[in-house]
Amino acid sequence: MPLKIVPDNTNIGFVRIRHIAFALTLLLTIGSAVLLGVRGLNLGVDFVGGLTMEVEFPKPPALDSLRTEVDSLGVGRSALQEFGNPRNILIRLPLPEGDQTAVQRVVAKVQTGLKATYGNVNFRRTESVSGKVSGELISDGLWAVGLSMLFVALFTWFRFEWYFGISTVVALVHDVVVTLGFFALTQLEFDLNIVAAVLTIIGYSLNDKVVIDDRIRENLRKYRTMDIGPIIDLSVNETLPRTVMTSVTLLAALVAMLILGPDVIFGFTAAMVLGIVIGTYSSIFVSSSLLISLGVKSRAEAPIATATSRAERVR
Repeated sequence: MPLKIVPDNTNIGFVRIRHIAFALTLLLTIGSAVLLGVRGLNLGVDFVGGLTMEVEFPKPPALDSLRTEVDSLGVGRSALQEFGNPRNILIRLPLPEGDQTAVQRVVAKVQTGLKATYGNVNFRRTESVSGKVSGELISDGLWAVGLSMLFVALFTWFRFEWYFGISTVVALVHDVVVTLGFFALTQLEFDLNIVAAVLTIIGYSLNDKVVIDDRIRENLRKYRTMDIGPIIDLSVNETLPRTVMTSVTLLAALVAMLILGPDVIFGFTAAMVLGIVIGTYSSIFVSSSLLISLGVKSRAEAPIATATSRAERVR
């Protein structure tokens, strides 16, 4: 017997609770925007430039004493952050002037100093990005997210109608802002991997929303005597098994990666987990019900063949 997370006869009145969903969406979006403005993002070396070293210590060091030790080496003012567990520390330093040889000298100096003080420390990775390159990466990242949103709006506009495009973009903006707000709240490192996660979230959410929008458009044509509210409820309930099953299977893999995966992809995986949850929520509760607020109505030219029998499913 096949596993069914959502029964075939599911009949949830999503439209009835749309005002609660809209209020929650507005609260999450505004709260995330405030966090971004107040706390900001913990930008990684990809965006701010500089030298980053991930160092594993035999036992958790005291961050204050470690900072004093690194600063005393004459390599610039350091910034420290735990990474994954208390024994792994990210050390950020200003990028030294000169070529790659200057970077190697700084790394060697830090290695020598820390090994002399803390014993057998392990330098797991070292990254360096110039200020010019980091500025270009910020610009490219903003363009990537901005253009993706623009193309989503154009696609849904031409594929369906303008109000479908608006409802989809509003939901996607909510998904992206809430994801960024999560990173502002937790101060997890925000680097190019997270930009890739945000773009993936946009693609996943768009796929969910297009499936639901396509069913709404189909039902608008089939059931012209049915009000728009019941049509939306019917459409969302019909696509709900597919939406929930897709999200659950993805979350199962991502949660396993989040718990068992390496620290270097923790931020990416956390962004994907949150993005799928938020994207599924906005697809079901926000973008579809928003069509009512945008003035979508039933189609008078649609055939009325089985409207009455199907309308009885939704009250």
